[in-house]
Amino acid sequence: MTIQPITARRSAWRFLHPGLWLSYVGHLFRKWDARLFGVDYDQYHRVLKRLVLDGRCESLLDVGCGANSPVGRFAALISRRVGVDTHLPSIEQSRNAGIHSEYVISNVLEIGEKFAADSFDCVTLLEVIEHLPREAGEQLLAQCERIARLKVVVSTPNGFLFQAPTPDNPFQEHISGWSAADFRSRGYEVTGTAGWKPLRGPLMRPRWRPHAVFRRLSLLTERYIETRPDQAFQILCVKKFPQG
Repeated sequence: MTIQPITARRSAWRFLHPGLWLSYVGHLFRKWDARLFGVDYDQYHRVLKRLVLDGRCESLLDVGCGANSPVGRFAALISRRVGVDTHLPSIEQSRNAGIHSEYVISNVLEIGEKFAADSFDCVTLLEVIEHLPREAGEQLLAQCERIARLKVVVSTPNGFLFQAPTPDNPFQEHISGWSAADFRSRGYEVTGTAGWKPLRGPLMRPRWRPHAVFRRLSLLTERYIETRPDQAFQILCVKKFPQG
């Protein structure tokens, strides 16, 4: 007869335990923090999805796809997805994640030899062009524009942003910088992402301390910067072709 009261007291103690309330308060804080300020990369993924899927996109060539391409968030909505990269470990990680339906291991500067003109509805070049010398980047853009039937979507930091190669991937080094004006001159529409440029530094980390404060300030500027890409930390660019 005493088991039930003891069980009830234990349940009440669990309910009153400080750890439980701290966990609950932490959950509420994170929830309202995300509502008030937003979450890193959410804007980028939202804009990218809109640019790629707007209109028709039944086939996509993801140039320099890497290990964890952003198109993975909506890849299931595209029938044919081909990832191209020169770094075999990145290809294997992407394959294991099931991001693309096909893979080609190749130097990205050779895609013009491997894919015919107008052979994909959309070609994406996401965080790739800044890893190439300026002249090579211009050549790659021209190849992407030839292969794409409907549109080319490019993302890159707005201007040169220092980044060193990593021990496991020397191709991560930043070599060139590209501005919103550069892409507008080629006929691209440009959207600003990642907030006001002075607030972020390498790897999109806050430039100043305390990081928590300046990260939130950057998030608060994202909506304003979206239509003012010249002031943005990062740019998303799309070039649509007449037949699209």
